[in-house]
Amino acid sequence: MRNLSLFEDERLSLEHSIELSIESLRHYGSLYKHWCIAFSGGKDSSATVTLVAHLIETGQIERPKSLTVLYADTRQELPPLHQAALDILAALEKKGFETQVVLPELDYRYFVYMLGRGVPPPSNTFRWCTPKLKVMSMERELERLRQKRGEKFLMLTGVRIGESAARDQRIAMSCTKDGGECGQGWFQQSTANAIADTLAPLLHWRVCHVWDWLVQADIELGFPTFEIAEVYGHDPQDALGESEPLNARTGCIGCPLVQEDAALERVLKNPKWTYLAPLRQLRPLYWEVKKPQYRLRKHGEVNKDGSLAKKQGRLGPLTLETREWLLKEILKIQDEVNVAAIACDQPPISLINEAELARIRELIAAQTWPEKWDGSEHRGDEWLPEILPDGSIQPLIFSEL
Repeated sequence: MRNLSLFEDERLSLEHSIELSIESLRHYGSLYKHWCIAFSGGKDSSATVTLVAHLIETGQIERPKSLTVLYADTRQELPPLHQAALDILAALEKKGFETQVVLPELDYRYFVYMLGRGVPPPSNTFRWCTPKLKVMSMERELERLRQKRGEKFLMLTGVRIGESAARDQRIAMSCTKDGGECGQGWFQQSTANAIADTLAPLLHWRVCHVWDWLVQADIELGFPTFEIAEVYGHDPQDALGESEPLNARTGCIGCPLVQEDAALERVLKNPKWTYLAPLRQLRPLYWEVKKPQYRLRKHGEVNKDGSLAKKQGRLGPLTLETREWLLKEILKIQDEVNVAAIACDQPPISLINEAELARIRELIAAQTWPEKWDGSEHRGDEWLPEILPDGSIQPLIFSEL
């Protein structure tokens, strides 16, 4: 048995957390005719979308004039999590809720942007993935909804205290906005001309409440949420309080921003998903092509006013040869997974679909480069004389052998 703390009785139960969420949705929701739910497919947003749907179905909160569930499909989610998200959308549609899959524009999809345009894999100092894959596409669709509805709407999110330290800091700085307390959801009101105001009705939920609800939503309400818990490595017995709840995070397949792809490794521990093991090869590829020999380098770069750029010799895009090679390697990994998927009767994956593949090849054939690059630059591993701040050149003492 787990030892209770001195203040155990004061901790929120799932039932009390749901009551607070209902109060939040009733109060703030009544101010808007139209609602939208930002759905990522993760545990918190899945709990949010299924809870709201259940509360509306059972009449515990009033149904708005319109409710749209927007799934931000980056095309880089872990395959089981992506499939679970699509299954939830299908279940919502059967219950009469409007859903929509939001994709990045073709030229901004992960592999099209990287292989077609030559932009190197994202890094912690050049994190282009989140704005290109999620933010831009969601902002575009939200703006379209704003114009369609003709008025500002309420956007519900799965933001929750304890999900990340950085997020908690932002919440702490603004959670009293509009007089709202954390137990009443995190409400953010914007200007009258803005696209939407935002409410996080599960802000106060503990992580164990999220797991309890996802299991309950699957068993009692028919939402296909149990697989989400499996993706996170959550033991279903945690719903009974027999072990500590898992507050794991997920990320993109082979995320190049982390030192260890813990999310993928967690998925591969499940026997039914071991066929995804070739995906382990992606992350080493991303790290490999960041090296100078696979990229171009600026030399003698000048600013618009003719002065020398401060950062001389900066590395840039992937060479055309690198892009061709990397494309073949990624397609090979995709084929390996799908051959294994057929053998174990599992769904295939799509790292690069036909439309993306055609666009990548089109961009490579046209020798497309990022802005301010034209392909005439030196290769990243080429030995070059040093350009000093005053414009003078320090010639090479040793030539390349």
